[in-house]
Amino acid sequence: QVQLVESGGGLVQAGGSLRLSCAASGSIFSINAMGWYRQAPGKQRELVASITWGGSTNYADSVKGRFTISRGNAKNTVYLQMNSLKPEDTDVYYCNADINVLAGIRYTWWGQGTQVTVSS
Repeated sequence: QVQLVESGGGLVQAGGSLRLSCAASGSIFSINAMGWYRQAPGKQRELVASITWGGSTNYADSVKGRFTISRGNAKNTVYLQMNSLKPEDTDVYYCNADINVLAGIRYTWWGQGTQVTVSS
């Protein structure tokens, strides 16, 4: 089993910043990539940003230049720095991890979600 623990969501005014954290623990042989997705009620979950353990990053067009994903110094941790937040960034944000639990055995795991609310 793998656990993803998220933190850092909350309420912020438009133009403000938040930093989300996600720490993976449990039966981890190695990590391929981690990322953040978001989902509004009644809508599909969408990719916000992802990072491979080799350091390659990918961002949704809507957040490029405002959000930065990075790996933490702590093992198996990823951060999402969100600047210049807009009301349309309001969503539940989910941490995602592509993990090898054993050599050649690969699963995708999800966190429980953290609410980000941006007021206008």
